Amino acid sequence: MKGWILALAALGLPGAAPAQDAGKSLNSQLSGDLTVHDPVIIREGDTYYVFSTVGKYIGIKTSKDLKTWADAGSVFAEMPAWTKEAVPGTEGIWAPDISFVNGEYRLYYSVSTFGSNRSAIGLATSPVLGAKAKWKDKGLVVMSTKEDDFNAIDPNFVVDAQGRQWLSLGSFWSGLKLFPLDAKTGKVAPGTEPYSIARRLAPAGGPAPVEAPFIIPHGGWYYLLASYDYCCKGVNSTYYTVVGRAKKVTGPYLGKDGSEMMQGGGTIFLRADLQEQQRFRGPGHAGAFTDKDGTSYVVYHAYDKQADGAPTLRIAPIRWEADGWPTAEY
Repeated sequence: MKGWILALAALGLPGAAPAQDAGKSLNSQLSGDLTVHDPVIIREGDTYYVFSTVGKYIGIKTSKDLKTWADAGSVFAEMPAWTKEAVPGTEGIWAPDISFVNGEYRLYYSVSTFGSNRSAIGLATSPVLGAKAKWKDKGLVVMSTKEDDFNAIDPNFVVDAQGRQWLSLGSFWSGLKLFPLDAKTGKVAPGTEPYSIARRLAPAGGPAPVEAPFIIPHGGWYYLLASYDYCCKGVNSTYYTVVGRAKKVTGPYLGKDGSEMMQGGGTIFLRADLQEQQRFRGPGHAGAFTDKDGTSYVVYHAYDKQADGAPTLRIAPIRWEADGWPTAEY
C-alpha cells in the first residue's frame, strides 16, 4: 500500500494514538469496511488513511481510531492516460505506497498485467488528503520490460540517514531492487542502475516468489520487510512476511540468524494463524508507520476463511525488542 511513511512530530499534527483495549489485540477490534489488498497507511490530523489495490483505481479507507474503517472512494476516476501505452492491456492500478515529502503527499502506484514484467510505477501528488485532496498525476517513474530481470511493481519510498531518497520495488524475476531517486522529481533518472536487495533461489525452470519490499529505518538500522510465497489464492494463499536488517539502505540485509535475504533468508515476521485456528491465511504485503506517541504499527492483508477468503485489513503494533529486532503483536 504500498517509505517510513509518517513523521507526525515533524508535521506538528495534533492528537495522540488511540488507546487500545487491554487484553485485546488491535486486529480483534477492527470493524467496518475491511476489504483491502496491498495496504499502506498514513495519518493526517485526526484521520488515518489506508490506500490499497481494492477499488479499481486505488481504494481509500479512513478511520478516526485505527479500529473502525469506512470506504472513502478512490484516488483516480480512470486510468492515467500514459499507462495504456506503457503497459498494453492494463485495466487497474495496484500496490500503492504513500508518504509525506517536502510538503506534499506522494502516492506511488503500479500498473501491470498478471504474470508479466512489462510493468510500470507511476507517481501522483496532492497537498492534502481527504475530501480536499487534489491528486495530480506526474506520470512514469520507472518501467520494466521483458528485457529486464526485474518487475517494476510494489513500490516503497524511503529516505536514508543522509537524506537521500530511494524507491524499492519488485516481484518475482530476480527479486527486489532499490533505485536512487531524484529528490526534486521523485523519479528514477534514465539509465540509473538498481541495487539488488533480496531474491530467492528458484528451482530449475520454476518461479522465485518474493515481492512487496518495505524498508523501515529504526535505531541506526534499515529493516527490510518482504513477502515470500504466493498471494492472491484466497484461503489457499501461502504468503508470509520476513524481515532482515542492514546498516546501509542498499544492504546486505540479513535475518536474525545471519541468513542472507539475497539467498532467500530472513526472519519470519508475519505468518498464518496456527493450524487449530486457520482463519486468516497468507499474511503479507506489509507496510509500516509510526504514530505521534512513537508506537510503530505494521499494516498488511490476510485472507479471511470466515468471509469466503476475502482479503482483509490487519493492523498490529510493533514491539522493538532489546536486541533491536521487531516483533508484530498480532
